[in-house]
Amino acid sequence: MEDKKSNGMAVHTRRIVAYVVLILVTLMCLFWFYVLFINATRSNSALKKGFTLIPGGFLGKNLYSLFHNSNLPIVRGLLNSLFIALCTAGLSTYFSTMTAFAIHAYDFKLKKFMFTFILAIMMIPTQVTALGFINLLRKINLMDSFIPLIVPAIAAPAVFFYMKQYMEANIPLELMESARIDGANEFLIFNRIALPLMKPAIAVQAIFSFVTSWNNYFTPALVLKSDTKKTLPILIALLRSADFLKFDMGQVYMFIALAILPVIIVYIFMAKNIVAGMTVGAVKG
Repeated sequence: MEDKKSNGMAVHTRRIVAYVVLILVTLMCLFWFYVLFINATRSNSALKKGFTLIPGGFLGKNLYSLFHNSNLPIVRGLLNSLFIALCTAGLSTYFSTMTAFAIHAYDFKLKKFMFTFILAIMMIPTQVTALGFINLLRKINLMDSFIPLIVPAIAAPAVFFYMKQYMEANIPLELMESARIDGANEFLIFNRIALPLMKPAIAVQAIFSFVTSWNNYFTPALVLKSDTKKTLPILIALLRSADFLKFDMGQVYMFIALAILPVIIVYIFMAKNIVAGMTVGAVKG
């Protein structure tokens, strides 16, 4: 009895320590978001005086000044970033899942080579191929277009690898064989059987793809030239590089806060699927 009590006390103590550590880490992560939103409510002169945890009274004024800035098409930038990020997240996760399904479900001659080749592409940085990429876009007249920001993102080796590993753990080959025996074609098996089982993994990778595209500055800065087509990261950089006399830190913080909000909203809506996926993995393990 005493051993059971001591073991119970030890487990209880470890659980309390774990909760305390998790709470501290969570507060540390959320603190910087709190600072950002607090600074978005302060004036430029107040921000120069130093840091405070108390919200200011310039939320409305900063928001009004930002959206009435004649040099920056804020609403257009928001819509551009949202369109590119949504298309990238949707197409990347769908076609990467389809590629992973092909490698997982079928046996063909170059299967191992294709798997290794796709993973090897992960090692090539975007900056290395940037010059050739821009030259190609000029030759096919696709500069200053959203197409080069969306179509290449469909080939996402990291998303493919994650989906392939998830399929191996959660989608048995016998399930697909049973569907084929029942007369289902391959597209039906993929769309009606594999995709529903992949929802948690798709939710995770959709968030990562959305955030990566939303925060992408390098490629859009090279490709997009028109003010009406520029994305949020480019507009934030333009706002920060404004003339010293016109530079307003309150507007900058407000703009960054607005840029983060869609990412937070996407995570909130997809978080349930992420938690469900972790739970399923834990139960099966």
